[in-house]
Amino acid sequence: MKIGVPKEIKDREFRVGLSPAAVMTLTARSHQVFVETKAGIGSGFSDQEYIQAGAQIVETPKEVYAQEMVVKVKEPLPAEYSLLHSQLILFTYLHLAADRQLTEALIKSGATCIAYETVQLDNGQLPLLVPMSIIAGRLSVQFGAHYLTKQQGGSGVLLGGIPGVKSGHVVVLGGGVVGTEAARMAIGLGARVTILDVNLNRLGELEALFGSRVELLYSNASNIATAVMSADLVIGAVLITGKRAPTLVKRELVQKMRSHSVIVDVAVDQGGCIETVHTTSHSAPVYEEEGVLHYGVPNMPGAVPWTATQALVNATLSYTCALADLGLEALQRDRALAKGLNVQDGKIVYAAVAEAFPDLPRV
Repeated sequence: MKIGVPKEIKDREFRVGLSPAAVMTLTARSHQVFVETKAGIGSGFSDQEYIQAGAQIVETPKEVYAQEMVVKVKEPLPAEYSLLHSQLILFTYLHLAADRQLTEALIKSGATCIAYETVQLDNGQLPLLVPMSIIAGRLSVQFGAHYLTKQQGGSGVLLGGIPGVKSGHVVVLGGGVVGTEAARMAIGLGARVTILDVNLNRLGELEALFGSRVELLYSNASNIATAVMSADLVIGAVLITGKRAPTLVKRELVQKMRSHSVIVDVAVDQGGCIETVHTTSHSAPVYEEEGVLHYGVPNMPGAVPWTATQALVNATLSYTCALADLGLEALQRDRALAKGLNVQDGKIVYAAVAEAFPDLPRV
């Protein structure tokens, strides 16, 4: 199969869909890989490394998208829509439930669009989302602590405190992978941590993991309000696979938060779980609303591309190889990969996306 790897064009997105090591694996299986020039520079990979791995370097996105499959990191942006075509397999993160414009573009293209974030094992795990969720969860506290500093517009709270001065309070909405990693980082900094989740079994698992180092609360309106109003940093870490994130914190509650506290909504790529959050970028990551700093960058792992690219490719490569070896037959052979199919032949295939856009064509 002929596989294209484009240079990511999302703001300050330095990850790349395949590493040279992954290219070597694919070319050893007799596949051809076409990498856009300088696609890997931000992750530390030169064009020469790709050439040595067996790839061909091409100059334009058009040459990349002319192939049978495109493997990338983030969703196509409007500048790339015209490059999509009906013979293409697109394998990348999509997050369609929060993006009508992209969904319509994929439908119009006729391409087969497989989303990393909805590939799902029988036990419910999302193997291609987990590594980026780990990174995003850890970065959420790292960035949150940075923006709490007075020079960045924050309240001037040190999350770890010092002897004689209480620690900052971190509230994590959601106890999944992102929430767990955020809590782990916040605990490591010495913060007081509260995690809220609706899954009682998960709360039990978190108690076994963290013990008395965190406060674990059932996620209801009352508990959310009490926790958020006392928070220095709120982490939005809610995920419903393939669906738009539910709004857990309304504007009225944000108005009651501590002055110049910080919100980091990791769920922003699925619409966000905090009403006042909107999408930002690495170039302009924060804004103030209702006296609270909001961070809404949807591609947080792009800030650490050397780590993130390798972690992502470690997870995606076996599925990429299956698609390259078998084409669309791979979807019939692998139930987990089949759940990644979101759009095909001009119709929405994934139920949660169809539910988000009931007026668009669906299977």
